[in-house]
Amino acid sequence: MRLLNEGDWDRAARMLAGIVLLGLGVDQFAWGAPAVAMIAIGAILGVTGLVGWCPLYSVFRLSTRRRGA
Repeated sequence: MRLLNEGDWDRAARMLAGIVLLGLGVDQFAWGAPAVAMIAIGAILGVTGLVGWCPLYSVFRLSTRRRGA
Protein backbone atom coordinates (compact mmCIF):
# COMPACT_ATOMS: atom_id res chain seq x y z
CA MET A 1 0.00 0.00 0.00
CA ARG A 2 1.32 3.42 -0.94
CA LEU A 3 1.24 6.15 1.63
CA LEU A 4 -0.27 9.19 -0.03
CA ASN A 5 -0.42 12.52 1.76
CA GLU A 6 -1.66 14.84 -1.00
CA GLY A 7 -5.28 15.43 -1.92
CA ASP A 8 -6.50 15.65 -5.50
CA TRP A 9 -6.60 19.46 -5.55
CA ASP A 10 -3.11 19.62 -4.02
CA ARG A 11 -1.73 17.25 -6.65
CA ALA A 12 -3.35 19.23 -9.48
CA ALA A 13 -2.02 22.54 -8.13
CA ARG A 14 1.49 21.11 -7.77
CA MET A 15 1.51 19.72 -11.29
CA LEU A 16 0.23 23.00 -12.75
CA ALA A 17 2.78 25.07 -10.79
CA GLY A 18 5.52 22.62 -11.78
CA ILE A 19 4.67 22.90 -15.47
CA VAL A 20 4.59 26.70 -15.28
CA LEU A 21 7.93 26.92 -13.44
CA LEU A 22 9.59 24.43 -15.76
CA GLY A 23 8.32 26.34 -18.77
CA LEU A 24 9.53 29.68 -17.43
CA GLY A 25 12.93 28.28 -16.49
CA VAL A 26 13.48 26.56 -19.82
CA ASP A 27 12.05 29.42 -21.90
CA GLN A 28 14.73 31.79 -20.59
CA PHE A 29 12.27 33.92 -18.62
CA ALA A 30 15.17 34.18 -16.17
CA TRP A 31 18.88 33.44 -16.49
CA GLY A 32 21.49 31.85 -14.27
CA ALA A 33 20.65 30.78 -10.74
CA PRO A 34 16.99 31.91 -10.84
CA ALA A 35 16.39 29.81 -13.97
CA VAL A 36 18.04 26.78 -12.36
CA ALA A 37 15.91 27.31 -9.23
CA MET A 38 12.72 27.53 -11.32
CA ILE A 39 13.58 24.32 -13.13
CA ALA A 40 14.50 22.47 -9.92
CA ILE A 41 11.43 23.60 -7.98
CA GLY A 42 9.19 22.94 -10.99
CA ALA A 43 10.58 19.42 -11.32
CA ILE A 44 10.12 18.72 -7.61
CA LEU A 45 6.54 19.99 -7.65
CA GLY A 46 5.75 17.99 -10.77
CA VAL A 47 7.17 14.75 -9.40
CA THR A 48 5.50 15.09 -5.99
CA GLY A 49 2.23 15.91 -7.73
CA LEU A 50 2.50 12.83 -9.92
CA VAL A 51 3.34 10.40 -7.11
CA GLY A 52 0.99 11.96 -4.53
CA TRP A 53 3.56 12.00 -1.73
CA CYS A 54 5.40 15.01 -0.32
CA PRO A 55 8.44 14.38 1.90
CA LEU A 56 7.96 17.67 3.78
CA TYR A 57 4.37 16.74 4.58
CA SER A 58 5.69 13.50 6.05
CA VAL A 59 8.27 15.29 8.19
CA PHE A 60 5.61 17.58 9.66
CA ARG A 61 2.92 14.87 9.66
CA LEU A 62 0.61 16.88 7.41
CA SER A 63 -1.85 15.64 4.83
CA THR A 64 -4.28 17.28 2.42
CA ARG A 65 -5.86 13.93 1.57
CA ARG A 66 -9.37 13.22 2.79
CA ARG A 67 -9.71 10.65 5.52
CA GLY A 68 -10.78 7.25 4.22
CA ALA A 69 -9.91 8.10 0.62
